[in-house]
Amino acid sequence: MAQLLFDLNRKIKVLIVDDSAVVREIFTRVLSNDSEIEVVGTATDPYMARDKIVELEPDVITLDIEMPRMDGITFLKRLMQFKPLPVIIVSSLTPEGGELALEAMDAGAVEVMSKPGASYTVGDIGIELVQKVKAASRVIVSKKISNDFNNKNSHSKKKSSSSLTTKAMSLTTNQIVAVGASTGGVQALEKFLLAMPALSPGILIVQHMPEHFTKSFANRLNSICEVEVMEANDGDHIIPSRVLIAPGNHHMMLNRSGSVYYVQIKDGPFVSGHRPSVDILFKSVAQYAGKNAIGVIMTGMGSDGAKGLKEMHNQGAKTIAQDEASSIVFGMPKEAINIKAVDFIYPLDQIALNVIKLIKER
Repeated sequence: MAQLLFDLNRKIKVLIVDDSAVVREIFTRVLSNDSEIEVVGTATDPYMARDKIVELEPDVITLDIEMPRMDGITFLKRLMQFKPLPVIIVSSLTPEGGELALEAMDAGAVEVMSKPGASYTVGDIGIELVQKVKAASRVIVSKKISNDFNNKNSHSKKKSSSSLTTKAMSLTTNQIVAVGASTGGVQALEKFLLAMPALSPGILIVQHMPEHFTKSFANRLNSICEVEVMEANDGDHIIPSRVLIAPGNHHMMLNRSGSVYYVQIKDGPFVSGHRPSVDILFKSVAQYAGKNAIGVIMTGMGSDGAKGLKEMHNQGAKTIAQDEASSIVFGMPKEAINIKAVDFIYPLDQIALNVIKLIKER
């Protein structure tokens, strides 16, 4: 696959592919308001999109899934075979839409987002869309395409490959692992959680995804990982072997009652440009878990999570950042490193191993 080269001196060229005139109008308007982005065209179906891609050579495509003449996933697979480009999938706010969006990410999409609806204002959509377009424009497409969700041999739990690791983990039931990710995080979190043994401490995750998509994501991870993975509900207890993923469009915070950790799920304004926000999670972990926590910041654009990770670091938590070479977008880890919030920097395939090592040491 060819690497996408991005010239900072020109605007990001975007093609909007959607059969909804309302969506095309909203996306065109909000993207055109940003000085770094140019909407070079729109298309109502994949056949029109194919011709405009050849003519206009866009840097990023926004793609609806359900369209006339050809569905978005089929078109995406053909696009990735013949002319790979960064694609942002736009899906309806339904559980079925979440499953389809994850299937599209398996096929090579770099990001997912929701269509405008009751849960999101046009302002919210604009903020999210601009951020995702800018992040997508910097993605090396060949790195993004290799997702292993559909390559699993079965949906049963993976067996542990190390009894020594499992034994070590059983000694540490009072620790919290907090993880934040954005662009590229779907693949990164899969690799991380597949490497974590069944008796891991409780793990809290914020991945920037819309409503319903996070539930589909959690369900699919749960089918292939040793740990139990679920979308968090307000009041859920944090226990060993359980992974809680913040629900899309809601913040997730750690709290504690005596020795019992639990999560709070709340509405609220966007923080660091996101809802859920990694900063919200990390700051609450700093407050309630302190040195009994490990913080991990992974691939993603922007700075969400950097300040929160710094607070965790200041309270004695050990902190890890994904390295640049293995990150789809090195924005979030880089910002955390720049403000000296990070103790260790590792490539993606070494993060879980070193989290286990830190847990064992404590």
